[in-house]
Amino acid sequence: MKYILPTIGVVAASALFAFSTTNQNAIAVEKSSHEQTFEQLDLFADVLARVRNDYVVPVDNGELIDDAINGMLQALDPHSSYVSPDRFEDLQVSTSGEYGGLGMEVTMEDGVVKVVAPIDETPAKKAGIKSGDYLTAIDGESILGLSLNEAVDNMRGKPGEPITVTVVRKGEDPLDITMTREIIKRIVVRHRVEDGFGYLRISQFNEKTMDSLEASVKALKKELGGRIPGVILDLRGNPGGLLDQSIKVSSAFLDGGEVVSTRGRHTADTERYNAQRGELLKGIPVVVLIDGASASASEIVAGAIQDRGRGLLIGMTSFGKGSVQSVIPLRNGRDGALRLTTARYYTPSGRSIQGTGITPDIAISYALDDGEGNENGGIRESDLPNSILNEKEKLEAENGDAEEELSVEYPPEGFDVEDDFQLQRALEILKTGSYTQLLASAKG
Repeated sequence: MKYILPTIGVVAASALFAFSTTNQNAIAVEKSSHEQTFEQLDLFADVLARVRNDYVVPVDNGELIDDAINGMLQALDPHSSYVSPDRFEDLQVSTSGEYGGLGMEVTMEDGVVKVVAPIDETPAKKAGIKSGDYLTAIDGESILGLSLNEAVDNMRGKPGEPITVTVVRKGEDPLDITMTREIIKRIVVRHRVEDGFGYLRISQFNEKTMDSLEASVKALKKELGGRIPGVILDLRGNPGGLLDQSIKVSSAFLDGGEVVSTRGRHTADTERYNAQRGELLKGIPVVVLIDGASASASEIVAGAIQDRGRGLLIGMTSFGKGSVQSVIPLRNGRDGALRLTTARYYTPSGRSIQGTGITPDIAISYALDDGEGNENGGIRESDLPNSILNEKEKLEAENGDAEEELSVEYPPEGFDVEDDFQLQRALEILKTGSYTQLLASAKG
């Protein structure tokens, strides 16, 4: 299943180079490099043999090798990993929109499983799991020190089975939250009429997203008497998904033109992706809601709408997951697959999403200021271990430049969080007619 699969040649490029070049010095260097590689492989085999023979308890060779491969890949960046044959099947199922589990996107931070975002209408969301929660135990057994894949495997099980997860939140005592596992059927697009305007919430980009969006737009038009005066596109908490779906969704708001480009290690790896002609919501004012848990494909859509001047972005700076993972099957999936970072995403204006995210045109928080940004528990792509820097971050770090502080609008004292201050402000912008002026200001 493709998150994005640019053309990849899995070849021994260095060996081909060594035999094709006429430069004898280069050949010598290349041979030396190969010799060093084989020496390191010998070292690995020696260590594996020592562990197998001398470790205090018996070990499984297959598990050791899997962990070694994962260690190598995870040292590169937070999103590269080895996918076992069983998990490769799970990956294909999850992108098709239905799978078993609790319904939350998780990552690993300092050896602890951390929640990026719970998914709408799932056991995790209903039980009150929050972005930024740390998960430390399952059914009373610690998961500290387990790999992310192992922890996720422990959370999965038969639908209907109960599971108790120990959650640690900043400033609170650990609490046990009991849930019942379900088959996760993601309703990826929801719609409703809000104060005379269309509201569209996209919770993930899977194979069903664009079809669901078209059905929702059709339903909104019917409910609003054939004409939609304005649309609020809610991408908050959307962890991303399939690239092709983000391009199709962007096509609902853009009449052709670039949506995103990907750039890999070599110039020849650059690819550009354009929206389809025939804008689904042509001429309709659009306000996009984003937050610290809007990631990957949702950032592509938000960035394209912003760069092309098609809509107004409000909320908080997005997660900053701007890297492309290619899922490369090994022996047609019999040996699992590599999930390998192969490129970065760039918005139509050439901005890298990686590490910095998408900054809204108007920064508006959903809750009162807690002094730490209060969105997504403070976690962002740049906080993850081994996160890749983009060019802007690298230059700022080298030059000692400080990141410009975002001026944030907070809800008034006593405002009920359940009333959704960001959504209320979006409606206010559409109702008062200030949309056109604010959009023009954002473009300028």
